[in-house]
Amino acid sequence: MSGNSAINLPRVKSVRAIEGFRLDVVFDDGTRGIASLEDRLFGPVFEPLRDKSLFAQAFVDEFGVICWPNGADLAPDALYRKIRGHAVV
Repeated sequence: MSGNSAINLPRVKSVRAIEGFRLDVVFDDGTRGIASLEDRLFGPVFEPLRDKSLFAQAFVDEFGVICWPNGADLAPDALYRKIRGHAVV
């Protein structure tokens, strides 16, 4: 599916949870990087992700958003900017 919308927001193509509450993320434009969420796991939705087995269940939904079974999700545009701002390969 290709779109010619005025705003082409990055979509996550794949995600893999790795040690240390980090995510190995690949976007639909080929951008890839590792994002650490260890210092972001607080509050009622994200606190449960401190359970490594739940954190490991990260998946990409049909909208290209990283989600977890407990309802937590990450905005792909903010994650994209974070990864692009850091030289992570």
